[in-house]
Formats: sequence, C-alpha cells, structure tokens
Amino acid sequence: MSTPRKTKKDVVTEFRTAEILEAAHRVFADKGFYDSTIDEVAHSAGVAKGTVYLYYRCKSDLYWAALKRGIVEMLEKTSSSMERADSTKSKIYAFIETKIKYFDENRDFFKIYYREFGNALTHPVQIRNDFTKLYLRQSRSLETVLEKGLKRKEVRRLRPDTTALAIADLTRGLITQRLLGWSKATVEDDVAFLFDFVWKGIGCS
Repeated sequence: MSTPRKTKKDVVTEFRTAEILEAAHRVFADKGFYDSTIDEVAHSAGVAKGTVYLYYRCKSDLYWAALKRGIVEMLEKTSSSMERADSTKSKIYAFIETKIKYFDENRDFFKIYYREFGNALTHPVQIRNDFTKLYLRQSRSLETVLEKGLKRKEVRRLRPDTTALAIADLTRGLITQRLLGWSKATVEDDVAFLFDFVWKGIGCS
C-alpha cells in the first residue's frame, strides 16, 4: 500500500507547528509554565499570536504538545542508540544512558512537568492515554531486547515484560531525582550506578 502524498497544506502545517513547538520549548524552559505567555512563544517563533491559536487552543495545550514532542524525540534517540548496540548488555546500557542524558540536557523544560503537572491523575483523559502509550512503547522495546537476551542466555530466567517495566521505572525515578536536584552525582556516575544495579540483578555475566 502506497503512503498518501502530503499536500502543500500538510507540509506547511508540519513546518509551522514544529517552529511553534521549538519556540514553546525555549520559552517554557526559560520562564516556567505560569510566567510564560502565548505572545512570547509567538514572538520567539516569528509568527503572529493568532497563528499559534490556529493550532493550539490555550497555553496548556501548547505545553503538552511541546512535552509530547520532546518525549517522542527522546524515544527516537533511545531507539537509535539501542539499535547500534550489539548485545543485550550494551542495549540496556544505551537505554539508560540515552534517556538520562536527554532529560538532563533539557532539564529546565522537563522539570516543569515534575513541579507543576506531576500528578498524572489530574491530567485530561486524552493526555493520560497519550503518555501511557509512549511509556509502554519504550518498555516494549526493552521487552524485545530481554526476550532475545534470554534466547542467547545473556540474561537469567526472568519475565521480560515485568523486567522491562521495572528498568523503565528505575530510569524514570533517577531522572526525577536529577530534575528535582536530589542527585548531586554527575550524569556519568548516575548512569553507571543504575546500569550496574540493573545488570547485577538480571545479567548472566
């Protein structure tokens, strides 16, 4: 089945929303959610305020869209890093390292989520569903790695699905510590600590 060709309108929409979301990322990271305005985002993107409202109903919608875009980008980087690795051990290391480094490099933006939107139960249903799908997407990639590791006898007998979720949760927990300033270790030391903790629990060597 051939992929439908994008219309000129589709291309313009993708380009415009990408510009707006990049601007939103910069503005929110610099000023926080509550002190930022749509006017500032529009100015940073080089568009009229009305143009922003063509795509996003309010500041909250814009922030969630920018957050989702950042998480998707992180997932793509993580997937690429894991694909380049050649063993179960190195793939799990790549997962942990890429995620922690990505959030650390963009901490001013992502810490807004943990400080102001941390309780997932308060989010609208669609937002909860979107972020649940993204979270499960990353755990499934780990699950596949673990299943192959079992066949190669690189990891001990375990439940791939539960183990994948546990690794994802441990990584998320360490990211939260770093974003909130609770961890004073370097990125490299935190990555090494978490990987060592995980691998000693699941690895065969």
